[in-house]
Amino acid sequence: MEKVILDVDTGIDDALAIIYAIESRQLDIQGITTVNGNVPLDYVTKNTLKVLKLADSNDIPIYEGAAEPYVREAVHEFKVHGGDGIGNALDDMAVSKELEETFAADFIIESAHKYKKGLTLIMVGPLTNLALALKKNPAIKDMIGRVVIMGGLVSNAGYGNMLPTSEFNIFADAEAAKVVFHKGLDITLISLDVTHQVMMTDEHVEQLNGSPYYDFIKNATDEYMDYGLKLYNKRQCALHDPLTVGYVLDSSLLTTEKYYVDVETSSPLGYGQTICDFRGLLSKEPNVNICAGVDSARFLKDFIGTLSK
Repeated sequence: MEKVILDVDTGIDDALAIIYAIESRQLDIQGITTVNGNVPLDYVTKNTLKVLKLADSNDIPIYEGAAEPYVREAVHEFKVHGGDGIGNALDDMAVSKELEETFAADFIIESAHKYKKGLTLIMVGPLTNLALALKKNPAIKDMIGRVVIMGGLVSNAGYGNMLPTSEFNIFADAEAAKVVFHKGLDITLISLDVTHQVMMTDEHVEQLNGSPYYDFIKNATDEYMDYGLKLYNKRQCALHDPLTVGYVLDSSLLTTEKYYVDVETSSPLGYGQTICDFRGLLSKEPNVNICAGVDSARFLKDFIGTLSK
């Protein structure tokens, strides 16, 4: 099985991604690293602990990471993910599992040295932990197998979710993303261009009736669906982070092409924009695999089927 680290800022779709990764039974999850993002770090870590308990997977170690971005002040997404980050769906759950003592960035470094090209990083939050790891130990850039990132917007500028041109994970720590994109890693970017084509509806949720996750998913996604109603005039929510896990499980779900991608960190109007040089105007070496298409129906079938087990 592929050895992976899941780096999360556990909001609702992160929680679904964690459950999907666990229930797939196809990934050797070495650990979960938490990072400030959708909600503050203490919320993220607590949510992650609860999701692991829900999934009966307390054996997976959790490493707490960066509490603030690489350079700028933190931003959060309470309006999307609810007061605690997971729609208050597990308010009554108590957790007692202890966190690992190692800092998340150090765990990434240790794992890179241990597994080298056998390690895949699944990054579904801001890229702060990885940027810190690369700063502390630059040599890991040549060790890590692949880095699959949920983030960015490359083809459909104007349809961002923070600024018209910017997606949350990159916007939340654009400086960290810029560091990561320029280290020569094998990066695949699962951007809004494709995640906005993978929507979960109330009908999908009802297909999970009878699953041990049904109550959690129904309650957690209720507010998330309402947010979708404002954006799309339909109760639905994008499965950003689960699709990222789905790509690691089956890369044929998405078609990819490699281009030069950079991150805007100066402009107030375009901060966090992932700028893709489709025409080679900058004469730079391609550094990121971007996604050009997705088999939404096949992914949704596998996602719902996996969580229904």
